[in-house]
Amino acid sequence: MKNIAIFASGAGSNAQKIIDHLRNSDKGRVSLIVCNKPGAGVLQIAEREGIPSVLIEKEAFFHSDKYIQLLKEQQIDLVVLAGFLWKIPANLVQAFPNRIINIHPALLPKFGGKGMYGHFVHEAVVLAGEKESGITIHYVNEKYDDGETILQERCVVTPEDTPDTVARKVQALEHQWFPVIVERLLTGL
Repeated sequence: MKNIAIFASGAGSNAQKIIDHLRNSDKGRVSLIVCNKPGAGVLQIAEREGIPSVLIEKEAFFHSDKYIQLLKEQQIDLVVLAGFLWKIPANLVQAFPNRIINIHPALLPKFGGKGMYGHFVHEAVVLAGEKESGITIHYVNEKYDDGETILQERCVVTPEDTPDTVARKVQALEHQWFPVIVERLLTGL
């Protein structure tokens, strides 16, 4: 049984879908929720699901090995970024090579990079007149949205779409595919 740590900054809908998907799995379980935002919905999910959670401190996250040690003590096999809005520091990437994944709400390399998250991505997609959008699940390296792609899934963007309607289409893809890919990756660890 593999241990997963989910890093999230917001409501936690992807975290909940992963928890639900793995509830009866023999491959792995979510054993830690890591959050950087007091009061985030994902912390309530952790409490309701009986999953330990930790609220991280920015200085320690970026300038120490404190959280690497925590992840190792918890015997974490895979780190899953599910709407986590801080860049992962190089020391954490190096401590978990090819064992940190992220989901991005666009078809990378388009609409990626610093500041491109959530509503900002969907707004940019609509303003650019894109005919499609989607999700990219990828490994995390030292650069924003730059790691090797694991999966891309697409949805149609029509001229009538707004950032909100694109967001709903993209979130449906996230909820469908992210839990499946997380479970699939556990087999190779």
